[in-house]
Amino acid sequence: ITLTIRLPQKLKDDLQRLREEQNKPVSDIVRESIRRYVAVEKFVLYGKKVLPFAEAQGLLTDEDVLKTIS
Repeated sequence: ITLTIRLPQKLKDDLQRLREEQNKPVSDIVRESIRRYVAVEKFVLYGKKVLPFAEAQGLLTDEDVLKTIS
């Protein structure tokens, strides 16, 4: 897929700086950024779906989960 987006000048400048610092093409940086965003959103979505089942098992905090899997 080819995507065209408009960026505010400040974000464009920041992206250009990153490109120079990391010596990577802008498309690689943007692709990785989107990949990370999608992964986080999936994690949040799955968490919302699993939450009722976890609560039913008494898993209410991160510590509860860690105790269970340790």
